[in-house]
Amino acid sequence: MSRSPRKSAGDWPLRWDLLLRYRLIEIIALWEGRLTTNHLMRAFGIGRQQASKDINLYLKQYAPDNLVYDRSLKGYRPGPGFTPRFTLGAADEYLQMVRTREDLAGAFEQLTVRELNIEMLPVPNRGLRPEVLRPLIQACRERLRLEIDYASLAHPEPEPRVIHPHTVVFSGYRWHVRGWCEKNREYRDFVLSRISDGARLLTPADRDARQDHAWQTVITVRLAPDPRLDPARQALIAADYGMDNGELALPTRAALVGYLLQWLRLEQTRPRPPEAQQIVLMNRDECRPWLISDN
Repeated sequence: MSRSPRKSAGDWPLRWDLLLRYRLIEIIALWEGRLTTNHLMRAFGIGRQQASKDINLYLKQYAPDNLVYDRSLKGYRPGPGFTPRFTLGAADEYLQMVRTREDLAGAFEQLTVRELNIEMLPVPNRGLRPEVLRPLIQACRERLRLEIDYASLAHPEPEPRVIHPHTVVFSGYRWHVRGWCEKNREYRDFVLSRISDGARLLTPADRDARQDHAWQTVITVRLAPDPRLDPARQALIAADYGMDNGELALPTRAALVGYLLQWLRLEQTRPRPPEAQQIVLMNRDECRPWLISDN
């Protein structure tokens, strides 16, 4: 994939609704490897005829070589010279869209709106590449076994693994895929940036999310203001976090509890100063079995 300098919203003489549709076309095609009219229909509430018209107009006027129709996929795949025209071609664009669970939300974040004084911190995308994400998405969607070359802190040199992936997860810091590992005979998390290019789709998987006990188990993480703070500061923290009666309950899949505590900086038992700590975990014993271990 080649990348050209990205234009802002004002550089294209298009209505915003068309600009958003073209962005979705590029994001889905690049990162999932398969674009159909259904993607546009579901995202924008339009008919199939309009969705087909949008794709054809995108190809005719802006990017004739970006998409190739593949009869075996019953949809479009990225062309060999795919060049983003309305996007950066960056993983964050796709992952933001997935994280919000709404196709339009990520697109709006990236549009240039000069009337709003908003700044966002640049968050590293952890080296994620389409060549890694595409087969993972396909394996999850079609419930296939996947052979990957994976590096970990325990084994920094990539080694072959066969996994049965079921869900791609954003932990707040990085992206990983959850699935059954044939080598270790258990469900594990595999960091996407540690997977080499060239994953190979195999036979149908015989394990998925339904057999993943940690995925199916829900733990309610309970938070409260740090009791070492005085009442006025505790009330302020409670308001910051939207607590009800001084408590915040966060139902979380057990497999993700460790990541949530890590994101909240509550994974350690040694407390920090109360002004830095601000919140405490009320049910640490219940959460302790689900802490993170690196593989």
